[in-house]
Amino acid sequence: MDVLMKNVLVVLLLSILIFGCSGTKETIDMSADEHLAYAMELYNNEDYQFSIREFQSIVLQFPGNTVNDDAQFFLAMSYYKDEQFLLAAYEFSKLIRDIKGSEFVSMSQFMLAESYYQLSPPYQLDQSYTKKAISEFQAFLDFFPVDPKGEEAERKISELNLKMAEKLFESAQIYEKMEYFNASIEYYTKVYETYHDTKYAPLAHQKKINILLEKEKISDAVENMKLFLVKYPDSEFAPEIQNLHDELSKN
Repeated sequence: MDVLMKNVLVVLLLSILIFGCSGTKETIDMSADEHLAYAMELYNNEDYQFSIREFQSIVLQFPGNTVNDDAQFFLAMSYYKDEQFLLAAYEFSKLIRDIKGSEFVSMSQFMLAESYYQLSPPYQLDQSYTKKAISEFQAFLDFFPVDPKGEEAERKISELNLKMAEKLFESAQIYEKMEYFNASIEYYTKVYETYHDTKYAPLAHQKKINILLEKEKISDAVENMKLFLVKYPDSEFAPEIQNLHDELSKN
C-alpha cells in the first residue's frame, strides 16, 4: 500500500472517529431514566444513528429496568425512521417475543407488519416481503381486534392482496400467450379462489371461461359460467356470460 493510500485511510478513520464522538454526551454515569431521556432527545431530533447506539446501550445495561421496553421499542423505531426496515422488523419482533407484558406490544406488532410493508416491492418482483406483511397485519388484527390501527391494517392487507393478485394474474396471462392452457387455467383459478375480493377475481374467471370455450370444453365452461354469475352478478362481464350460458344450455 503506498503512502498516499495510507494517508487517505488515516483521514477516513479519523473522520469516522470524530463523527462518532461528535454530538454525543458521556452516559456512563447516567441513571436509566436519564439515559433514556437523552436517547429520546436524539430520537426526537431525528439523529437516528446516534439514538440507535444509545437505545442499544440502554437495552444492554438495564435489562431488568422499567425503561427496557421503552428502549427496545424506540430502538426499533429508530431503525424504521432511518429506513433500515429489516433491522426494524427484527427489533420489533424481539420486543413482541421477549417482553410480552409491554405496553408497546400492540404497536410493535403493527410496526413489524409496517416494516415488511415498506419492503414490499413492485408486483413484478419476488413477493416474499409482501406475504410477510400480510401475515403480520393479519396477526395484528387477530390479537388486537379493537385497536384503532385495525382499519389501517385492513386497508393495507387489501392493497397487498391486490398486488399479489396482479402478479398471479400476469403469470396466468403469460402462460395463456405461450399456449400453456392448462397452466393458465390453473393460475386464473388461483386468482379468483385466493384473491376473491380483488378486481382481478372476475377478470381471471372470465379469462378461464374463454379458454374453456376455445378448447371446446363446453360442459366445464357452462359450469364456470354458473359459478361466475353467482359470485359476480354485478360484473361488467355478467350480461355477456349470461347470454352465452343461456345459448349453450339450449343445446
